[in-house]
Amino acid sequence: MRSRGAALSSIRHLAAVVREALSTAWSQPVASAVTVLMVAGMCASVLLTAGRTVGAEQAVLDTIDSAGTRLIMVRAEPGAGLSESVLTRLSDVQGIEWTAAFGPAMDVHNASIPGGTKTPLRLAWGEDLQELVSTQPGNPVEAWASEAALVQLGMVDGLGGVVDAWGNDFTLAGPIEVPEHLASLEPLVLAPQERGTGTAPVSILVVVATAPELVTPLSRVIQSLLAVEDMSKVSVSTSESLVAIRAVVAGELGSHGRGLVVAIFTLTATLVASLLYGLVKLRRKDFGRRRALGASRRLVRLLLLTQIATLATFGAALGCAGAAIALTMSQDPLPSVSYFGAIALLSVGVGVVAASVPAWVAARQDPLKELRVP
Repeated sequence: MRSRGAALSSIRHLAAVVREALSTAWSQPVASAVTVLMVAGMCASVLLTAGRTVGAEQAVLDTIDSAGTRLIMVRAEPGAGLSESVLTRLSDVQGIEWTAAFGPAMDVHNASIPGGTKTPLRLAWGEDLQELVSTQPGNPVEAWASEAALVQLGMVDGLGGVVDAWGNDFTLAGPIEVPEHLASLEPLVLAPQERGTGTAPVSILVVVATAPELVTPLSRVIQSLLAVEDMSKVSVSTSESLVAIRAVVAGELGSHGRGLVVAIFTLTATLVASLLYGLVKLRRKDFGRRRALGASRRLVRLLLLTQIATLATFGAALGCAGAAIALTMSQDPLPSVSYFGAIALLSVGVGVVAASVPAWVAARQDPLKELRVP
């Protein structure tokens, strides 16, 4: 009970300090407005300069990533000995986001058009294929086709069947949207298969890493787990060059953005500290009166810092909103929400730190001396 009472007392004390800080800020509209505008300008300046750079950086990186910076593709020629059992060996490897194995291409054509245009069909294995097809692999003669493959087969409605050169029929179950990492397999017709004995031949293994920087180490691990009979018939292609370009772009734009942030925050912190120092000197009688009435130095510092923190919060919100509107109207890429939040939090922190020296000066005012000032 005693600890609960102490907690309630602390909450009431803090609420009283906040009310007093707000009352003081309201009684000084000009100084409060200047402080809010300064912090808002700081936020807006950072977001319209460094924030625009961060948004552009993210847009560039997204473009590079869309080109497959996380892709590892293994191609095995006939006789290499690569089988679908490789998926079992890769199942415990960390850093893999998506993987699937594809068998050799088999030419198929529309069963309703004898001698029609031939399109490659591949048997496919992997649990991640469920992201492409609406049902789990179960029917070995059920196939799914991309839009390009359907056009080539003459099945724009996505219904019908295909047959290979040996007379094996596959029923088309529906269309699929081909992701970026499978674009090189277009036109794509795949028949998802259940995992079997692990001896089915695989000609293409597709692996997507969780992060671009994992491509190089993952490619080495994957090569060690292929368990092929003839490694000379296996080629591994990765996006290491794109990863290197990505790192350079991120480093150059990131360093430029950090320099702007530091410069703007330093300038604004100096202006806020100067403004508050002048206000403290103008209000020295008020602080002296508070000290004479029993206010501790700690309380005086807390009042001033709370006042600045509150005003800085309003200013940060105003600056973020204004910058977001300006960037949207100019059709510039917006930085992430977390970046907006970080800049707002940093702005409030800079305002509070800048107010620490004036707050210390205010708390050190001699009540007897200041009350004698006419």
